[in-house]
Amino acid sequence: MRKLLLESLLKAPLTEAPPSPDDGALAELAQSLERASRRRLGRSLAIREVDAGSCNGCELEIHALNNAFYDLERFGLKFVASPRHADVLLVTGPVTRNMREALERTYAATPDPKWVVAVGDCALDGGLFSGSYGVVGGVSAVVPVDLHIRGCPPKPNALLKGLIALVDG
Repeated sequence: MRKLLLESLLKAPLTEAPPSPDDGALAELAQSLERASRRRLGRSLAIREVDAGSCNGCELEIHALNNAFYDLERFGLKFVASPRHADVLLVTGPVTRNMREALERTYAATPDPKWVVAVGDCALDGGLFSGSYGVVGGVSAVVPVDLHIRGCPPKPNALLKGLIALVDG
């Protein structure tokens, strides 16, 4: 036990290096998103994230948008718990047979105007899981998709750029 404690004190932690601080670009992206959403909706953008059967890689990057480094709440971008309060549905993963109805009901519960963003390569066509007996396919096989953000998983900056493109377009 003492040996393990001593080793843990002497060795450096095995973690990834933090992202390079590009605060100017990040702040500019987030501010342009806030301006676009206020111009288009008259208020900040509310997002509901839906996991339709993913491996959770995309969710980790989406949740990174709320961490102290990105902190998108300061720019008015917010995640909501109910689809009834959402403007955007961020859908990750291939749609599984068990999640098909849940995704359809979430889409129906979201008020107009609404946008659907398919996040990640699996959300496009099922990715690695396409052709599996438990997978219906990509998000567009179940609900209409307005934007697809590629990546496995996409980086938080790519998610932010995609949301700006969605609201501006």
